[in-house]
Amino acid sequence: MKLNKVLNQDVIALDLDGETKQEVIEQLLDTLVRTGKVSNRETALQDLLEREKKMSTGIQHGVAIPHAKTKAVKGLAACIGIHREGVDFDALDGEPSRIFVMTLSPVDRTGPHVQFLAEISMVLKSQQIRDQIVSSTDADAVLRLFGVQKERS
Repeated sequence: MKLNKVLNQDVIALDLDGETKQEVIEQLLDTLVRTGKVSNRETALQDLLEREKKMSTGIQHGVAIPHAKTKAVKGLAACIGIHREGVDFDALDGEPSRIFVMTLSPVDRTGPHVQFLAEISMVLKSQQIRDQIVSSTDADAVLRLFGVQKERS
């Protein structure tokens, strides 16, 4: 899967400021809602929060990957958010999460979601890249770190 099919400037949230897990999830979801890829915000939010109740999507090294399968999308939708100070996301290592990658996928499709997460994980395993993502001040810089090239007009 090519990340540029899913990621663009419209889905990069550079200045998340939510103070709780739910506030951050809602800010990320609102980023996706603005793109028009989410047909029902409340359904998507309920699905995200239900998934989060099963097991936290805060992984480690300051990264969280909130995700859900939902009827509110027709295809894979994803966004990236940065919270400069970090938020307690019940991460496995107990550290606050600063980089968030939200994915929503249709209930009946698995492949694209898994491929996307595999590619994102390859990028996020580097401490140097994670540090550069958190210190990025523009969406293009974040996209370049994920290997997404700007479309030529």
